[in-house]
Amino acid sequence: MRMRAGAVWFCALVLMVLNGSAVRGQTGGSSGSGKEAVLKAAETGKLFPEKVFFRGQSATVQARNSSGVRYDDGFVVMAALVDSSGYSSGLKEKYQGYLINEVPVEIGGQTLKPGQYGFGFVEGNKFVVMDVGANEVLQANSTKDTEMKRPVPLQIVSTAPGKYKLYKGRDYVEFARAK
Repeated sequence: MRMRAGAVWFCALVLMVLNGSAVRGQTGGSSGSGKEAVLKAAETGKLFPEKVFFRGQSATVQARNSSGVRYDDGFVVMAALVDSSGYSSGLKEKYQGYLINEVPVEIGGQTLKPGQYGFGFVEGNKFVVMDVGANEVLQANSTKDTEMKRPVPLQIVSTAPGKYKLYKGRDYVEFARAK
């Protein structure tokens, strides 16, 4: 009888430990370790909605072309390319991706408040950010990385603690969490 009760307690203890590991596993790794980290497409693809609203329409998010940053306090900044096929050609030139930032970020010496925005890399080495009504809220200079060996459609790369580059192909803009 005592052996059976001991086995029950042991099983209950094992289940509690495994359950705690499973819960930590859901937020573990780079996304919840309490350490600032770049999120890969597999992680941001789970967080991003399948479709986003911009200028009166819904656009499908390309989850495979997404990236982000999770700060040590759990807040995120995420970007993804979108399929903007239903938009006018003038808007398609500027609306290439969608940005979701839970914290203010500094881009080109300007602060972008938390929110959801459309963005694009446009002619003249410019990075444009627009609110959901397609009104321009930020414009910064972008840079072309001619040394990049194999550009991908979209990625975020850490350049130093707290400093990042958002790339679309070889074009990038630097950003950091605003103070």
